[in-house]
Amino acid sequence: MADDGAVRDVTARGATARWAPGSHVLWRYRDNGGPGFHIARPVTVVHDDADLLAVWLAPGTECVRPVLADGTPVHLEPLATRYTKPRAVQRDRWFGTGVLKLARPGEPWSVWLFWEPGWRFKNWYVNLEEPLARWAGGVDSEDHFLDITVQPDRSWDWQDEDEFAQAQQDGLVDDALAGRVRAAGRLAVEVIRAWGSPFRDDWQDWRPDPSWAVPSLPQDWDRTPAHVSS
Repeated sequence: MADDGAVRDVTARGATARWAPGSHVLWRYRDNGGPGFHIARPVTVVHDDADLLAVWLAPGTECVRPVLADGTPVHLEPLATRYTKPRAVQRDRWFGTGVLKLARPGEPWSVWLFWEPGWRFKNWYVNLEEPLARWAGGVDSEDHFLDITVQPDRSWDWQDEDEFAQAQQDGLVDDALAGRVRAAGRLAVEVIRAWGSPFRDDWQDWRPDPSWAVPSLPQDWDRTPAHVSS
């Protein structure tokens, strides 16, 4: 991806990229139980420092998403066979409103903000996942199935508990990982109840720069470079 405008911070561990606002990077997820990538989303950097990475997934962005080998969307497959049938990946567009994604270094979740048309704020979404691993062209993670939605009135609910249970049954999440995911979820709930960052930080009032172009999906979206930092 384009690294134009990226700032280089040199530390004792080597060069760690800090991306300037407007830079284009990839936000990717590895296959659960496999070495490859099954989700890749070109995003625009909103903010990037030692405490927070914020990126914008614009409407209409060409992305990569998983499908069944016959092209069936994953969510249409019955849960009992959703994670055992052969998979493929497919290029597609991000439809609907855009998504603002926020992640702090080392934290086992990211927080996504959704809006209805007309910029009416809808909700926050806590995506439990591996802490982001940075590389020159973006960030990588692995999704952990279990999620939390947070409403504007600060109420919250667990999401996809059935998928999390099925992933354990199908061997994609072992007991040790399940324990870590549940622990991460409990920590996230503590942040929500305390109304800590990023929920208290007014990101729902943020708007993208109208001059930003929609980033393109590179042909080598699935390349596997060495990660340089978390």
